Amino acid sequence: MNFKLKIWRQKNRKEKGYFKTYQVYNISPNSSFLEMLDILNNQILLYNKKDSSPISFDHDCREGICGMCSLYINGRPHGPDNLITTCQLHMRRFHNGETIYVEPWRVKAFPIIKDLIVDRSSFDRIIISGGYISVNTFGKTIDGNMIPIPRYKADQAFDAATCIGCGACVAVCKNRSAMLFVSAKVSQFALLPQGKIERKKRVLNMIKKMDEEGFGSCTNTRACEIECPKGISTKYISFMNREYIQSFTI
Repeated sequence: MNFKLKIWRQKNRKEKGYFKTYQVYNISPNSSFLEMLDILNNQILLYNKKDSSPISFDHDCREGICGMCSLYINGRPHGPDNLITTCQLHMRRFHNGETIYVEPWRVKAFPIIKDLIVDRSSFDRIIISGGYISVNTFGKTIDGNMIPIPRYKADQAFDAATCIGCGACVAVCKNRSAMLFVSAKVSQFALLPQGKIERKKRVLNMIKKMDEEGFGSCTNTRACEIECPKGISTKYISFMNREYIQSFTI
């Protein structure tokens, strides 16, 4: 398969970026999107003497777990398929000879570092503000199985915990809201007994930090739910809103 690629190039967050056109040939339909970018970078290093700088893009596990491979592909977060990350997208999903546009997240709270890599440390700061539990073990490790948890609660907490923090929910939202991400992280702890100690403080701190980082507000378009590679439901936003209101009660 052959493709024309229009890829965003930008040296750093201060310099102006631009689309640069590349051609790739003989790509296997079974190659992942990131493998195709690897092939393109090899081509740039081997054959393009005028532009020997490879394209910078983020990745780690390449198994749909880390959330680092976050790209707009033809204007859609993670590309044309549902419930997958960019590293799980295969080239057979495109047509031979197709022109593909590849861009980084266009979010103020995720400033561009270089080319297709953005700084998502704002998510880390939100987690630091309250995405944890405190457990005093008194010198012993407590067996988690000693705390009975209803199955439906455990399932809900696990579903929320599948959030990988890729930022697709923010990238697709017209307001650049991080509500789906934050609500998933609030919910995964609030639904379990272990998370009760910081329950009120957690939701207040994480929402406050989200606002400080410059993310927008939620207007319930539910685009985030559609583009989330893990299919996290917007019901967790409703759950977090209830947690927030209840945190002001005695």
